[in-house]
Amino acid sequence: MMTMRQAAEQAGRDLETATAQEVLRWAVDTFGDKLVIASSMGDGLLAHLASSVASGVDVLFLDTGYHFPETIGTRDAVSQVYDVNVRTMLPLITVAEQDALHGPRLHDRDPDACCAIRKVEPLARGLEPYDAWASGIRRDEATTRRDIKVVEWDDKRQMVKVNPIATWTQEQADAYVRDNGVLVNPLAYDGYPSIGCAPCTRRVAPGEDPRSGRWADSGKTECGLHL
Repeated sequence: MMTMRQAAEQAGRDLETATAQEVLRWAVDTFGDKLVIASSMGDGLLAHLASSVASGVDVLFLDTGYHFPETIGTRDAVSQVYDVNVRTMLPLITVAEQDALHGPRLHDRDPDACCAIRKVEPLARGLEPYDAWASGIRRDEATTRRDIKVVEWDDKRQMVKVNPIATWTQEQADAYVRDNGVLVNPLAYDGYPSIGCAPCTRRVAPGEDPRSGRWADSGKTECGLHL
């Protein structure tokens, strides 16, 4: 019998050319309520996809305490509009408690430490009840993501990871959003093509890399959730 890791690697090969819906259908059929979708609420694309495949899929949102109000509003709208179950995870300490422990604006001095406290650890707790998790990352978003599989083994967390839109281009994602009237974070139309925490996200000028507004000038490119 194959291990879960072997099954994930096999599915990654078998589903490479499958549609996003087919990838999610495999995940739902394989894991049932042991599958969760992680969403940063830049849009409701993945929640919409999941609800088109099955009802009541869990969606995990990490409330870092630093989000734009528009992001919280998008989470609330997704919860109301789509047939999904949005679960919000909070860090173990508040922003005020973090400031008292580490000094104010840790995100400026050590963004990796801030992400570890407010994103990586809450995700680890949020994923504990599940055997597989799905994300909306794509290969074309960054050089650090160009080798991701549509299904792969998350060695760090010892569980299956599903990336149903890994092979999509930005144009395909935009077309899906447009054609299906998908909810979109309003900031996406205000110069924020990649939306993270407010202190660490700036507007992106026309022609700039879409993710260049994240941790600008720090050399940091990933929060630690996916790599």
